Amino acid sequence: MKNGLPIFLAAAVALGASWCGLVLAPTLQLGGAKLTTVLQSTDTWPPQRTGAATLGLQIYRANGCAACHTEQVRQDGVALEVSLTSLGTAKPEDFKAFVASLFVLPELQPFTNALAANVKDWNGALPKTFLTTGDKEIADEMIQRVNAAGVKSEIRIVATGVDLARGWGVRRSVAADFLYDNPVQLGSLRAGPDLANLGVRAPDANWQLAHLFAPKSVTPNSTMPSFRYLFTVKKKADGAAPSPDALNLKGEFAPAAGFEIIPTIEAKELAAYLVSLRANVPLYEAPFTPVVAKP
Repeated sequence: MKNGLPIFLAAAVALGASWCGLVLAPTLQLGGAKLTTVLQSTDTWPPQRTGAATLGLQIYRANGCAACHTEQVRQDGVALEVSLTSLGTAKPEDFKAFVASLFVLPELQPFTNALAANVKDWNGALPKTFLTTGDKEIADEMIQRVNAAGVKSEIRIVATGVDLARGWGVRRSVAADFLYDNPVQLGSLRAGPDLANLGVRAPDANWQLAHLFAPKSVTPNSTMPSFRYLFTVKKKADGAAPSPDALNLKGEFAPAAGFEIIPTIEAKELAAYLVSLRANVPLYEAPFTPVVAKP
């Protein structure tokens, strides 16, 4: 009994410190979070979600989507890609011969096999990545030598990692991506793919609605359950045109003759939220070089 008070105080201090570190501090940091700036741009990130997408986050939460999906792309590191962008007056065979002439350079000895493989079957299509390295000095040296030969090349920063190789994003997820999300639905299990960049991979809201109603209608091997309770099956009036909101499902997924499937407001809001998931701009804390379509 004599030690009761010290034990109580020690426990109170430990619990208080844990609460401050795990609850209070993150809350204060989030409360002070501000918009960040997109690299090499005056645009800010993240953009404000539309009203429908903001409401859709609550539908996503209510249906437990975070139990099977994450919204956090992981990244192992970055690499530098040296790409040929213009041959000028040279021909592909000329460039291949030039690359072969570089093999005698001591600093390029670790890359000779990769260089040879990258240009071996190249037919002249541009842009052409011919060197990938994590060493900026090597990339700069290659750029100088290639450009001095009369052709043009550039260095691109690319994020690397298993999630990125799967096509789930172009960079890792960072705190700024979730500034407008309340609650943040990071998730911890991947029974399905990560959704942080879903709006880039599948930007069509109609596709999202079909996937919610009958996942296998658009993804044959999908294991996702159907969310049919977010839709209404109703009989069409005789001679009436189909509703503009009706799902266009084929085969075994199509409704019975004379009926149509109409998404509810909640289904549309959930689809709007899914389409809004677009973590695809370079940030200071997660840089990469965007691929810009050539005119």
